Amino acid sequence: MEWKGRKQSNNVEDRRGSKAPVAIGGIGGIGIIIAIIVTLMGGDPSAILGNTTPSQVTTETAGNYTPSKEEEEIADFVKVVLADTEDVWAEVFEKEGKTYKDPTLVLYTDSVASACGTATSAVGPFYCPGDQKLYIDLSFYDELRTQYKAPGDFAMAYVVAHEVGHHVQTLLGDTQKVHSQNGKISKKAYNDLSVRMELQADYYAGVFANYVQGEGYLDEADFDEAVNAAHAIGDDTLQKQAQGYAVPDSFTHGTSEQRMKWLERGFKYGDIEHGDTFNAKDL
Repeated sequence: MEWKGRKQSNNVEDRRGSKAPVAIGGIGGIGIIIAIIVTLMGGDPSAILGNTTPSQVTTETAGNYTPSKEEEEIADFVKVVLADTEDVWAEVFEKEGKTYKDPTLVLYTDSVASACGTATSAVGPFYCPGDQKLYIDLSFYDELRTQYKAPGDFAMAYVVAHEVGHHVQTLLGDTQKVHSQNGKISKKAYNDLSVRMELQADYYAGVFANYVQGEGYLDEADFDEAVNAAHAIGDDTLQKQAQGYAVPDSFTHGTSEQRMKWLERGFKYGDIEHGDTFNAKDL
C-alpha cells in the first residue's frame, strides 16, 4: 500500500510507555483470559471486560518512551490507514444522509485501560463502544507476520479497518442491538449474532479496501495480504491449530472461508447495502 508522505489522522492518543493502568473495580486475570479466547484477533471484548466508565479509569505515565524506528514507522502507517477510514466512512455516511463521527485510535504497550475495562496486549487489537476508541499494541504487527503467518502492511491495514468497522456498527446501532441480547437468548444463538457482527466488520474492512484501491493506493498484491490475514484468524483455523479440532457452536468470529467471503464482498461492492450479515441466510 502506498502510504508514505500521505495525510495522517490526528485522532490518535499515544499511551505507549505508560505503566499498567488501573481500572477501579477491575475484572482480574480470569476475565482477561476469557477475553483473549473470545476476541481472538480483536473483536469487541466489552461484554467480557465489563462496563467501566471513562471517569473510573486512571493511567500512570512511566515517563519518556522511545519507540524503535520500525515501530514508529508502523505507527505512522496506521495513522495513514485511520485517515483513509475517516475519508471513506464520511463519504459513505454522507450518501446515506448520515454524519460520521471519527473514532480515536489509542496506541499502547503491554496493557491499557478503556471504558470496557483493563486489557493486556495479549487480547489483541480491539474496539470499545463505551468510549468509541480503537486500542492497538503495535507489537501485533509482528504477531500477524510470525504467529498468524499473515505478513504485509495491508494485513495490518485490514486489522485497523476491521476495528473501525465495529465503530461503524456502533454509530448505526447494530452493536447495541446485539449486546442487548446477551443473557436473553441461548449461548449458541448469541454466538451466531457475534459471528454475524464480526463478518459485517470484515465486510466494512472490504469497503475500506475498495476505497483505497479507487484512490490508487493499492499495489497488486495488497488485497491478497488482507484476505490471507482473514483466513489466518478464522475460528475453525485457530481452533484446529490450538486443539486439533473445531467446535462450530463456539465460533464467535466466523470460519476462515466466511471471513474471506465477506471481506471480498465488501471489496466488490464498497457500500453499506450489501453488508447486511444479520439477515443473510447463507454466511
